[in-house]
Parts: sequence; structure tokens; C-alpha cells
Amino acid sequence: MRADVQNMFIGIHMLYYARERDLTVADMQNELEKYGYRIGEREVKQELERLTQENFLTAHGEEYSITGTGIEEFKEILAKLELVCSEVLKPVKAAGTTG
Repeated sequence: MRADVQNMFIGIHMLYYARERDLTVADMQNELEKYGYRIGEREVKQELERLTQENFLTAHGEEYSITGTGIEEFKEILAKLELVCSEVLKPVKAAGTTG
């Protein structure tokens, strides 16, 4: 998977988890690795900082929590994901068929 696409998915995962609890670099790295992402501590920190700069998360000490803007962004992401899933996860038509 391309790095930019992976980073987008990682950001979505971070917003998802931030809705449930505050995030730390170490905890988030462990969660992401469970999903098969190969990501170092530095990359996790950079993505958390990027989400903070975009006002989706707020930092307090070593933890990050979701903001109202982050909650709204996540809602918009969910709507798009539903649309994308409804299209891309359909069974692929056999080659040579029409319709």
C-alpha cells in the first residue's frame, strides 16, 4: 500500500480510537501494529501531531483527545466510507458480462 494511502487509513483509525479514549503514542502504535501496519514510534507521533495541527485532536501532556472538529470530521469520513464500501465491496462481475 502506498504511504499516503496508509497514512490516511492510520488517521482514520486514530480518530476512531480517540472517540473511545485518549491516545498515547505507545498505545496507538500497538493498536496499529495489530492491524498489520508497519509503523514506528516517530511516524505515529507525526500523524498524531498532524491531526492536532488540523484541530482534530488536542494534546495534553503525553495524551491526545478528540476535539469537536475531530468528531465532525469522523462523521463525514464514516459517511464516505459507507458509500465507498457499498460500491467497492460488491461482488466483481465476471469478465465479459454487461450491465
